[in-house]
Amino acid sequence: MTILDMKRFLGGLATVALCLTACNPEPDESSRFTETQETIGSMIDSDSTLTAFNYILKRSGMDRMMKSYGQYTCFAPSNEAVMAYIDSLYKDPTMENHNGMESNSLEGMSDSLCEDIALYHLASTLQPLSDLGGNGKTITTMLRRAMNSSVDNDGLILLNSQARIIGSNDVSGEVEASNGILYRLDKVIPRNNSKLYDVFAELEGFSIFAEALRKTGLADSIATVQKTDEFGQAIKYELSDATDVTASNAECYWPKTCDVKFTVFAESDAVLAKAGINSFEDLVEKCKQYYGNATQWYDYAAETGQQISTGTDYENRFNVVNMFVAYHILYCGMPYNQLVFMKPGSSNSNPPAGLLWNYTNGGEPYDYYETMLPHTLLKIWNPRNTRGSRIYINRYIQNNTLTDQTRSMGSSTMHPVIFEGVEVENPDESIKDKSSTRNGYIIPIKSILVYDQQVPQGVLKERLRFDSSTFLPELVNNGFRYLSVNEASGLNGGGHGARIAFPLNFFDNVVCYSSETVLRYNVKGWYRAYQADAFQGWGNYDLAIRIPPVPTGDYELRLFYTPMDHAGMMQFYMGNSSAKNSMRALGIPLDARIQADDPLIGWTKFYEEDDDGIASDQAMRNRGYMRGPYSFFGGTNVTSGDAEGVNCRGEAPTLTTLRLLLGTEHYLQSEDHWFRIKSVIDDTNLKWQLDFIELVPTSVINNEQYSEDWY
Repeated sequence: MTILDMKRFLGGLATVALCLTACNPEPDESSRFTETQETIGSMIDSDSTLTAFNYILKRSGMDRMMKSYGQYTCFAPSNEAVMAYIDSLYKDPTMENHNGMESNSLEGMSDSLCEDIALYHLASTLQPLSDLGGNGKTITTMLRRAMNSSVDNDGLILLNSQARIIGSNDVSGEVEASNGILYRLDKVIPRNNSKLYDVFAELEGFSIFAEALRKTGLADSIATVQKTDEFGQAIKYELSDATDVTASNAECYWPKTCDVKFTVFAESDAVLAKAGINSFEDLVEKCKQYYGNATQWYDYAAETGQQISTGTDYENRFNVVNMFVAYHILYCGMPYNQLVFMKPGSSNSNPPAGLLWNYTNGGEPYDYYETMLPHTLLKIWNPRNTRGSRIYINRYIQNNTLTDQTRSMGSSTMHPVIFEGVEVENPDESIKDKSSTRNGYIIPIKSILVYDQQVPQGVLKERLRFDSSTFLPELVNNGFRYLSVNEASGLNGGGHGARIAFPLNFFDNVVCYSSETVLRYNVKGWYRAYQADAFQGWGNYDLAIRIPPVPTGDYELRLFYTPMDHAGMMQFYMGNSSAKNSMRALGIPLDARIQADDPLIGWTKFYEEDDDGIASDQAMRNRGYMRGPYSFFGGTNVTSGDAEGVNCRGEAPTLTTLRLLLGTEHYLQSEDHWFRIKSVIDDTNLKWQLDFIELVPTSVINNEQYSEDWY
């Protein structure tokens, strides 16, 4: 079915629906699909054009899931498509041993190859045709790898720019089954199984950046695909208890392996040429200008006594070319439309409309990520109020997070744009399916990205809010960060989907001192949580989490939390290593069961106060608390997030969120910072939660001209 035919068909349905509104307030869209009570699996069983794909499903064991209860989407390639794909794998001259195949046949494929193909063609949520068209969509498959949809010149929907959704046996491309949607395809959906650098080496128009990756040795640094043991074998994780105590001990999904991915921001040859860089040698000379004097602002290098090299030892981590390339690499592998948690507008957006979101009252999406240049951050920002859907790296607005007004980010005169930022380019417009690789993503940028003096002394001189999902790369790299409850349930065979469970050794930046610690991740949903998710757990917990590095300076540490009856009582510590003897206590224990309007905290209805709550804010601060941010909401099914007052700062006391002030300390960029959470109450069913933390420069808190904004 073409997009044009689909629009005509849906338009006819809309006309009928309008005629029926008096007796049926919701349009009946069931006729969008071919009616059937069959499951996806039984439909495939009876379709002679899908026998090859059915064989793959059975080899992988996924045929049983396609006949079970749930809401799945199955993209099923035709027999001809499967056989052509097998032939291409077997005859691929770039791969040794025929991609592990024993013969050029269905039977010659390995079990792991069958599983890989099957899972990449399945999604654990409904993906209707109307969502796949338009501007396209990124879909998280059951392989935990993304695929993209788009529309070709003939109006046909493509998956990863190649596999078309087609019809067969007089049936349209979209068929409803009792447990989801079945699509028929003319090709196996291509998965780029090459590693990042291998794609760069062949990527047209990026020859200089690719050469720099190779000569610095950073190509090897982005070669990892999975976490492995000392023998180089993929770690197989074990978890004896994956139950959820808040859901009658329902079983959660948990990962058995851990993928490793990266995001590489890259300037094309054309972008470099605009800066006078037409060869690798030109890049070397520019990097001497960019980083030759970096110890003047790069505190890590100065504090550790590093000598910045301008020579030809490019593999030296503090060679200027190595520093340039390293700052382009993130430890989190993300497609373009998942770089920031953007405002939803439709079921086709990220996140879908109807999901809780974070940008009420004019708030804007942004996140900070650690790069491969040691202990450095970059900021990714969608300044939607002035730049629409554009995304920028290290955009610098003077006095950001400060204001001269309540209920506002401040007047425009106090926020001049010092640096427009490095605009991020949508790969679909240039390198298309080459953006996604086996172990990460290539994201083109439109100008030169440098960790210059302006970044630590300007861009990052603001309230720094770190969401836990951005400094725990495993959540991003294994496809968990943007999962919905339905998707998580699909991974769990249709079972409990509110949380993902984790073995205690799954995260590099988490150390568990007690084997009774429980680690869980609340996937995206209607929670009073920033970005609609949270890292949490329960048990007799005692754990430490490495928080992101910051430029050297004095910072106030804040913890965001929601008072809840089932929350725990915990002591917090900070240390410069994960060793318990390095930890120092931060204040007294927090009892997160105490509600916000308790006199110990002193939350008030600021919106009923003549001064907009300025005096009560100060009174709360004197007690060691702040209100939750003005820029996101929770607890109510509200679809318009811009509604004034609908936010976590001003809800009823039983729903209100808070920020706990944990003290001010001097942080060195060269040091690690580990945040420890320890239970101090004898109830293993009460929760700990790490949603986000804030590190706020004291220059922001003590500014004599402006006050910190509410956002």
